[in-house]
Amino acid sequence: MADYRELWKSLDMDLEKHDKLCEVLPEFYEDVYLSQKNRPEGMNYYNFVISEVHGLRIKELDDHKQNGGKVLGTFCVFVPDEIIFSADAIGVGLCGGSDFWVPDGEKVLPRNICPLIKASVGAKISGTCPYFQSADMLVGETTCDGKKKAWEILNDYTPIHVMDLPQMKRENDKKHWKDEIKLFMDKVEELTGNKITEERLNNAIKLINRKRRVLQRLYNTRKADKLPISGKDALLITQIAFYDDLERFIQKTEELCDELERRIEKGVGVFPENTPRILVTGTPMAIPNWKIHHLIETSGGSVVCEETCTGTRYFENTVKENNKTLDEQIDALTDRYLNINCACFTPNEGRIDDIIRLYKEYNADGVIYNTLSFCHTYSVEYKKVKEALDKEGIPVMMIESDYSLQDSGQIKTRLEAFFEMLKERKSAYAK
Repeated sequence: MADYRELWKSLDMDLEKHDKLCEVLPEFYEDVYLSQKNRPEGMNYYNFVISEVHGLRIKELDDHKQNGGKVLGTFCVFVPDEIIFSADAIGVGLCGGSDFWVPDGEKVLPRNICPLIKASVGAKISGTCPYFQSADMLVGETTCDGKKKAWEILNDYTPIHVMDLPQMKRENDKKHWKDEIKLFMDKVEELTGNKITEERLNNAIKLINRKRRVLQRLYNTRKADKLPISGKDALLITQIAFYDDLERFIQKTEELCDELERRIEKGVGVFPENTPRILVTGTPMAIPNWKIHHLIETSGGSVVCEETCTGTRYFENTVKENNKTLDEQIDALTDRYLNINCACFTPNEGRIDDIIRLYKEYNADGVIYNTLSFCHTYSVEYKKVKEALDKEGIPVMMIESDYSLQDSGQIKTRLEAFFEMLKERKSAYAK
């Protein structure tokens, strides 16, 4: 990636520190991903994307900016991509998923705050993430108290617009969220100098829906008895969907799905028979946070679905298309985005319903409830989720962890015991 040093330099990056980050990622990726057996051939594209994670895509963003375009960095699935793309801007996901950025984040944030927030802030203030450096504006949201206050600190380093997400889903909350989308649209128009018209927004809605539908197709292949793809690979694809070129991503993922569907027809799977099928639920897993999936799938389990923001919440619902007026289009966006069942909402029966539904749809054997350390929102909600799953007779285990690998051995031991219990349970039911 030496060819990009001048580009990184133009983005005012700390090249010496960035070199250290670039040294760590390839070996980590090889251990987690390239060590897998019988991977689909179509995964070579995503291997390429990771190999160029700070290269080709950054060059594409720079070309867009050189041609007068704008880049917006987002942290959450509640930020409407349709608004960004309808103004001829590009949106990229920015959440930090690496322990590498945590120490820099702790320079301005408390240590006892979730690693995703610390890593995200650390990535910017350290000048080691070219996506942050490429963004003309960041877009935050009020999904948790830690983020709300972190945006104030980030605003000292770069412009940031914050969308106020309501914490309930009453009629007045819906009106408030519609107003927030309108304010965001005004901000994007001001930044880009482009007027968002009915035609432009309708085209953007259709484009983003295409991305959602190809991810839905990908996840549907994971309902097969013999899994044609690992959970790690599916997670990687969804993570890449947050920042890759849309048309290219859709095309390559369609091609991969063709291959996976052929595998299903031939009965080709990537796990041994009777491997426990696991639904993962909880906090988002920002790239390169592959820890829990890797531990699950090297401890005797297979991940068949993620009820997370880097899973079904990202793409499960589409926006109604072909509305005739801008106001109707904004209504459709409001409905779609407020229908995401994040743990920040109260009450939140919808998320519990989603977990139970997905458990059944994907024929899972158990649920891993994953929460990042100090993520109070998801940690507190575990009680209600566990009560509901216990009532349904669904086995569940909570894992709270950060980005470091220090607790991997302990987690692995717990996972192995959980999977053994699931196997015994399944055998008992089969008799």
